[in-house]
Amino acid sequence: MKKITSALVALGLGVALSASVQATSNDEAVIERIKAVGSVCIEGDDTCGGAPAAAPAGGSRTAEEVYNAACAGCHATGAAGAPKYGTADWADRAGKGMETLLANAINGINAMPPRGMCRDCSDEDLQNAIQHMLDSAK
Repeated sequence: MKKITSALVALGLGVALSASVQATSNDEAVIERIKAVGSVCIEGDDTCGGAPAAAPAGGSRTAEEVYNAACAGCHATGAAGAPKYGTADWADRAGKGMETLLANAINGINAMPPRGMCRDCSDEDLQNAIQHMLDSAK
């Protein structure tokens, strides 16, 4: 009887140990599944170990590249009243002068937010994109 009792106790401990290992394994699996996949580092915050803030592109992109990446979303379709690329809308705006058009692009106008959709564009990038749109006028 003593052997049977010892065997049952050993079996019971084995089952309990197995359940404990399984619970730990499940906990680890859950922790692995819900852990963060990345982190956010705010530009200019050197405490998070991220790269230093990038300087604006400053002419490293062509006017057409800037237009396609940041301006076409609204200016190709005339969304929210944006002057459409390739139309007389831009001929009408040419009379305002580049200084005014650039100021509007930098500060925003009507539904257009400051710098439009190009947060990393330099003033030169914006001016080149504006000139690209002016040159498209028909």
